[in-house]
Amino acid sequence: MDRLAFTPIGVIHTPYQHLQDMPIQPAGAKGAVGTIVVEEAYAEGLADIEGFSHLILLYFFHASKGYELKVKPFLDDQIHGLFATRAPRRPNPIGLSIVPLLRREKNILHVDCIDVLDGTPLLDIKPFVPEFDAPAATATGWLEGKANLARRLRSDERFRE
Repeated sequence: MDRLAFTPIGVIHTPYQHLQDMPIQPAGAKGAVGTIVVEEAYAEGLADIEGFSHLILLYFFHASKGYELKVKPFLDDQIHGLFATRAPRRPNPIGLSIVPLLRREKNILHVDCIDVLDGTPLLDIKPFVPEFDAPAATATGWLEGKANLARRLRSDERFRE
C-alpha cells in the first residue's frame, strides 16, 4: 500500500505543555479552554462554523512514537488490542476529539474541553451532528461501566516512548 501524506491545516493550543497529567478524553477536560489557529490559506473554509455547538477535531499525535498492538489502556488494568482502545501510540497516530465551540475570531476557534498537547498539528475539522455522529450504542466492550472514569483520570507514563 502507498504511503499517505497530510498537511496540517492549523495548530491546536492548549494549557498542556507536558503529556503527564493531561486529561485522557474531552470528558475530563471541562473548563480547559484552548484555541485552534487555522492557517490563513484555509480560513475561508471556516465560514458558517459558528452555527455548530461542537466540532470534531482530527489531529496528529506529534509526541507519540512507536506503538504496540497490545496495550494496557488508561481505563483498565487488562491488556487489550490497540484498535479496541484510544491509546495515542498507533501505527497512524491520528487523534479525534469532540469539543464545544465557544466562539470564532477570524481564523481562530476558541474551544472548551480540549484534551491534547499544546502545539498539536490539526489535520481536519468537521461539524458534530448528533444524527450523524452519535448513534445509539448497544455495546461498549471492555469499557462497559468504565468510560465515566475518563472524567477524573489523567495521563501517565504509559504511552511515552
